[in-house]
Amino acid sequence: MDTSSELFGSSIDWLAHTLNHSDSNIPTTTIPLVDDTEVVRQDVGILELTPPSSRPNTNHEALIISAGVHGNETAPIEVLNELVSDILQGDLVITCPLLLILGNPPAMVAGERFLDVNMNRLFAGAHSRPEYREFPEAGRAGELEELCRDFAARHSGLALSHYDLHTAIRPSRREKFALYPFVEGREVPASQCRFLLEADVETLLLQHKAGTTFSSFTSSELGAESFTIELGKVRPFGENDLGRFSGIREALRRRFAGESAPASSSDLDRLTVFEVVHEVLNTGDGFRFHVPDDASNFTEYHPGTVIWEDDNTSYRVGDRAEAIVFPNRHVPVGQRVGLVIRPRKVSGA
Repeated sequence: MDTSSELFGSSIDWLAHTLNHSDSNIPTTTIPLVDDTEVVRQDVGILELTPPSSRPNTNHEALIISAGVHGNETAPIEVLNELVSDILQGDLVITCPLLLILGNPPAMVAGERFLDVNMNRLFAGAHSRPEYREFPEAGRAGELEELCRDFAARHSGLALSHYDLHTAIRPSRREKFALYPFVEGREVPASQCRFLLEADVETLLLQHKAGTTFSSFTSSELGAESFTIELGKVRPFGENDLGRFSGIREALRRRFAGESAPASSSDLDRLTVFEVVHEVLNTGDGFRFHVPDDASNFTEYHPGTVIWEDDNTSYRVGDRAEAIVFPNRHVPVGQRVGLVIRPRKVSGA
């Protein structure tokens, strides 16, 4: 059986098919693999894989893995495409249900972060706001929400995790880091910390309020253990050194196959966990942001340093060093200019 041709026609693999049909409406296609895994091509860039019920789901979980929500963040897309090829060729046998997503195919073709609007601000229902409804990216975000809801409902007896994989335009003092969406009263499970370490992600930022990112949606609405994972630098297709992404590739292979975490991931002291201590907002006329435009994420500032000020107030670093992430002074009044963070310990981990 030529599985790839049944799923992807003349395209050589899932990624090529996604790029070749980025603006197409294609029918749902279902095929069985030789090992009786069912593969459903739900839409362009969306695959659902279900192992046979006779195969033990040793980790009692279901996984959503997404990449390409920003179209120019290509390395995670290529990693996920490799894993799909391994599954279809029989080189990787899965033990848990998978929903695999390439988020924004038209932006992937264009080599752009997005075309009309940042898709990773359109979840948790934001896609239905009047200012966004006309954009195709809003429609895609709504479709992804529905697919994730259906997937979660069909596997409600399993632990659900979602890893939304990205790379960054801005340089970072910590190349790989993860963001954990805010859900009231939730703490990061130690097993998830071990997975991050296994994936060579040694920095975790706890977000301080609910958001409209993909991982925020699956976390708050579906009860998933969700993370946005930043894995390195933005590069065009074909220019990534995928050896730098071996950690996440092997960690996902292990989870797909239902294997136990390696002993090397058990030293949780290697994980530095940050919390938000201040959100910088553009306060309007007189607002002055004292972080350079080219500052790297996780740039550290000494106690007493003024981060921003206006004619009425200011923010100074407290009694121990604090760092800046996602600095961007070029935002409208009232929007976020950056987050000030500092390390903390994860309770229970």
